[in-house]
Amino acid sequence: MHRAALIFLASTSCLLAGCLGTVADVVTAPVKVAGKAVDLATTSQSEADEKRGREIRRREERLGKLEREYAKELDDCNDGDRRACEKATATYAEIQQILPTIPAEPER
Repeated sequence: MHRAALIFLASTSCLLAGCLGTVADVVTAPVKVAGKAVDLATTSQSEADEKRGREIRRREERLGKLEREYAKELDDCNDGDRRACEKATATYAEIQQILPTIPAEPER
């Protein structure tokens, strides 16, 4: 009888250990889910810097394209093309709007 009780206790302790492990998983699961949600909802500083850099490069590319268009339109305007003068004026206005949004390069 004593031997049967020992076998019963040994087998139930193994089951209990598994049960306790499951209880621990269930208890910590909400914390893990909440932590993952916060990670997904927030933007890290490096991600924000990358996004800002991409936006600045996009504006710099647009500015370069506008400056090339303006130079061509100005040449055509100087050759007497009145429509090119109007386009050059509009392009120059757009350049003036974009310039303040691009940070100045540090002097070296």
